[in-house]
Amino acid sequence: MDDLVPDKSAAEMKDSAAQAPGAVLVFDGKGGVKRMAPGEGAVPFPKGFMLVCGNSKAPEFKVWLKQELGPFNTDTLTVPSTQSRCTMLDDKAILVLRIARPGAKTDDIGRQLVGIWIEKGRVIVASELNIPELLGFGHWEQSHHAPVSPADLVARLSLRASDRIEPLLEHLGDSIDAIEEELMLEQNGDSRAKLAHLRRTLIGFRKLLWPQRDVLNTLEIEDLSFFSARDRARLREASARTARLGDELQALSERAVLIHEQIMDSRAEQMNKSMLVLAAVTVVFTPLTVLSGVFGMNFPIPGADNPHAFWAVVVFLVAVAGLSIWWMRARKWL
Repeated sequence: MDDLVPDKSAAEMKDSAAQAPGAVLVFDGKGGVKRMAPGEGAVPFPKGFMLVCGNSKAPEFKVWLKQELGPFNTDTLTVPSTQSRCTMLDDKAILVLRIARPGAKTDDIGRQLVGIWIEKGRVIVASELNIPELLGFGHWEQSHHAPVSPADLVARLSLRASDRIEPLLEHLGDSIDAIEEELMLEQNGDSRAKLAHLRRTLIGFRKLLWPQRDVLNTLEIEDLSFFSARDRARLREASARTARLGDELQALSERAVLIHEQIMDSRAEQMNKSMLVLAAVTVVFTPLTVLSGVFGMNFPIPGADNPHAFWAVVVFLVAVAGLSIWWMRARKWL
């Protein structure tokens, strides 16, 4: 059964955050943000909220999470998961997202787990990623364009995750273009192996993108009291961005299927040509084999004493072979 997490006042949240072993950001709800120093006292945010970020592998942060959320919810946030998901707890929500690590490549995107706890006035993020850096905290301080609500923060986190995926999808598209060019130039080589590896990569990206879209859609439609119409619009925008990347991924998958069919058709055509040549050789040499077998029988053959008989037989066999080839060309078999 889920742990019961008591509702806390803003002052209690601030006092608890001051003891958190991680980065603490305070948002004023109007686009401003500041970092709370360790041990800092009360910070006014009457209409804002607080973000607490910590390393999901750090024992100190796990201890703090258990004190704040309980063991069950802490495990939900920090235990590695293979799927993104959204879990509702009264007027709170737990999100688990999988984000590509910094500097990821298409061959190894290195998915990183991000656990998010959302409640009125506070967001807790447990991840090995540097969340303030991922979200662009330094830019927010200068531009005064920070998130104004917890839902806005989640939407921007999802958009940053999409920003990491988009160049990887472009690289996959370039790889498909290269394979198509090889096929056009009839330089098949290892195109089939490259395509198989590419299709496995596309499946991995699909497992990363589509669940994230479902998480955002679920969070948008849930009846959380502190979500405004603007919050739901921001979540819808982030979900649409993820869905667009998913559509691009689907288009790449369909192109990969078409290329695979083209490779198989090319291989089948090559096989048919080879079989046609073998069949033509068989048709040409079958009558020659019969005639040579007849003349090779162990009994007297007419013309055996004629010195020109051998060349006459050779000319006859050549004529039969030529006639067979002409007949097959006339029927457009060759």
